[in-house]
Amino acid sequence: MALAPKTILARARACIRIEQAALAATARGLGAEFVAVARTIEAAARADAKLIFTGVGKSAHIAEKLVGTFNSIGVSACFLDATQALHGDLGLVDAGDVAILLSNSGQTEEVLRLVPVLRRFGVRLVSLTSQPGSDLAREADLRLLYRVPREACPLKLAPTASTTAALALGDALAMVLLEARGLTRDDFAKFHPAGNLGRVLLLRVRDIMRAGSRLPVAVDTVSVQDAIFAMTKARSGSIALTSKKTGRLTGILTDGDFRRSALTGPNFLQQPVAKFMTRAPKTIRDDALGVAALRMFEEHKIDDLIVINAQGRPVGLVDAQDLPKLKLV
Repeated sequence: MALAPKTILARARACIRIEQAALAATARGLGAEFVAVARTIEAAARADAKLIFTGVGKSAHIAEKLVGTFNSIGVSACFLDATQALHGDLGLVDAGDVAILLSNSGQTEEVLRLVPVLRRFGVRLVSLTSQPGSDLAREADLRLLYRVPREACPLKLAPTASTTAALALGDALAMVLLEARGLTRDDFAKFHPAGNLGRVLLLRVRDIMRAGSRLPVAVDTVSVQDAIFAMTKARSGSIALTSKKTGRLTGILTDGDFRRSALTGPNFLQQPVAKFMTRAPKTIRDDALGVAALRMFEEHKIDDLIVINAQGRPVGLVDAQDLPKLKLV
C-alpha cells in the first residue's frame, strides 16, 4: 500500500467522523414522524401483522439486517425482493402489514414500482430515506428520515454515512419497540436459543451455583470455629446458616463477618455463629435466570449469593468469582 501509516490512520478517522456526523444529525432530526412510525408498527404487531422491508443494492442489505433485528424482539418481519415482488413474491403480503421501503435517494425505480401495488393490498407504507422531497417520501404514508451531511467516500460514490445512518435509525426504532412491548430477558431468550447469547440468556441459577460438597451449610447454633471449619472444607468464602427446627435460611457468615468477629475478644471462636452472622441476607431462587443473579451482584455489591428453593432452604451458592468463567460478565 502506497499510503503512509499516518495517512492511513488519518483517512480512517476522517471516515468515522463523517459517519458520526450523520448519526448526530439524524438523532437531532427525530421528531413527531418517528413517533408516528413507532406507534404504527406497535399497533400492527399487536394485531399480529408483520413488517415488510424492501430495498435495492446496499439498501437491501440494510433491510435484511433490520428484518433480523425486529424478528429477534418478537416483531414479525420479512424481506421482500423489490424485483421478485412483481413476479409472484407478493403472496407474502397481507392487509394490515406495514411496509418499510428503503432508498437513500428516494428515487429507486424498483422500489417506486412497488408503491401502488402494495397500496392495493391495504398495506401502510413507510419510506426510509435521506431525501424528504423525493417521490418515495411524498408517496409514503409515513416517513423515517435520516440526515447525511456528506458521504465518507472521497469519490462520493460508495454509500457510507448514508447506510450507517439508515441502519442506526432502523435499530433505534426496534429498540423503542422492544421497550414499548415490555420484552423481558425471558422473552429475548426464546428468540435466541442457539449460540453463546442463547446459552447465557437461558442459564438458570441452578446451572451455575455451587452445590453439594461445595456448599457449606450449618445450623445457626454452631460455634464460629465450626462454621469456619465448614467454610474451609468447602473452599468457600461464606457459609449458609439455617434454623435447627425448619431448615430455612436464617443468615450468612462471610469472611468479612469472621474478621469482624475476631475483634470482639480472644474467645470469639467459641461464640455462637448467630452472634456474628448477617441476618436476612440477599438470596435468589434456584429457578431464576443466571442474568438475574448477575444483576444482584451489580446492584448490591456482594461477593456471595445464597440460592434457596421454594421452601426457603439453601440449596446452592453463587460466588462472584465464578461469573467471568460463565461469560455472564
